[in-house]
Amino acid sequence: MIGFIGAGSMATAMARGWGGPVLASDSGSGRAAALVEELGGEAFRDNAALAAAAEVLVLAHRPGQLREIAASVDAAGKMVISVLGPTTTGELRAAYPESTVVRTMPNTAVQMRRGVIAVAEGGEAATELLSGLGRVVVLPEHQMNLATATSGVMPAYIALVAEAAIDASMCYGLPEREATEMFLHTLAGTAELLLSRGGDTIAARREVASPGESTVRGVAMLERRGLRSAFNDAARAVLERLEQPYPDPATR
Repeated sequence: MIGFIGAGSMATAMARGWGGPVLASDSGSGRAAALVEELGGEAFRDNAALAAAAEVLVLAHRPGQLREIAASVDAAGKMVISVLGPTTTGELRAAYPESTVVRTMPNTAVQMRRGVIAVAEGGEAATELLSGLGRVVVLPEHQMNLATATSGVMPAYIALVAEAAIDASMCYGLPEREATEMFLHTLAGTAELLLSRGGDTIAARREVASPGESTVRGVAMLERRGLRSAFNDAARAVLERLEQPYPDPATR
């Protein structure tokens, strides 16, 4: 059975994607109990007891707690999957020297089994397990922070784009329900179209855009308002945060 140390949003998304009973603990928020009530399994107050009962351990606590939690559990011989953002494979191996450690960066779409899960090279042993949550992409260690800035945060960005597009439609008179339905289905269909075309975004745009007509005018305005630079700036902001150290509770 899979055991989650930490039961926040990412742990919940992964547990829902895998389905079935889970083992979970938290720092007193009650989210572990809520997750177990939803999916079945057992909630633990003690991380050591959870680690002893789990076959696979998922680290979903705060990155700064790595050493503290590793010192309190025995995960020898087990697979330890980390979703601890910038925590490197080397740091994981130092904390869990007798375990098979895997550094990952999923996104919350894993709960629909349509997520993207970046895995650092060397963690291929978890590929089969993680593939049940969506598309697994193996990356060099030095590109894992970029995976966070590219796909880890992207559900929030896409939700914001959806919100802006729906609000714009409503401003000009389209009812909320119809605006939401039309945009979200268009988004889903366009994603399928792009996947079928191997990611050829230019061809997909050209199919819609006739010279001088409405689509061209709308795209030109998005470019003029800085859509591309906004995404570039957002990626830079994420990378800068990931390069900053996370506080270790033991040093406070």
